Amino acid sequence: MDKIAYFEKEYEYIKDENKVKDIKYLVSKLPDYFFEIPASSTGKYHPSYATTKHGLVKHTKAAARIAYELLEDEAIGFKFSDEEKDLIIMALIIHDGIKSGNPKEEHTRFDHPLLVSKFIMEQKDKLSLDTDNLRKLCSIIESHMGPWNRDYKTKKEVLPKPKNEIERFVHMCDYLASRKFLEVPFNGLNIK
Repeated sequence: MDKIAYFEKEYEYIKDENKVKDIKYLVSKLPDYFFEIPASSTGKYHPSYATTKHGLVKHTKAAARIAYELLEDEAIGFKFSDEEKDLIIMALIIHDGIKSGNPKEEHTRFDHPLLVSKFIMEQKDKLSLDTDNLRKLCSIIESHMGPWNRDYKTKKEVLPKPKNEIERFVHMCDYLASRKFLEVPFNGLNIK
């Protein structure tokens, strides 16, 4: 399985070549199941394109494309520096990378954003990102669930809510990519 090849188009959205190398490295280390499973273990929370085999990859591609399109609009994208735009795309490519845990569990891990953040920090010595950008990338990912930050069983707040513009933007892109009424046309694994 050539894991890196799944996101060739999305890497083009990133301007800094070192960040492209970093995200390719991180993608190469994701569990194999990420590239095969649906975006939702129950099928309740995502559009039809994301509820079948490769659905999580399609959801990820849709979220990154939504971000790219919005960031390219000067009325929206002006709020973010090129460095922040790159971190947004990186975060969206990897935000659900350990959605079912590692090793894989039967259902979505509620704390998967924290697992991805931990995974990134475990790889930090292999990455070019400086400490500030590593922390920023992790905080963006940790807060991507937005208001769905409580464990549904214990009702305890487990995940941080988005606190700033970049975290809210990533949550919005992920949220839009999960809406059942927004169908993204795919040709295989590529957005048309």
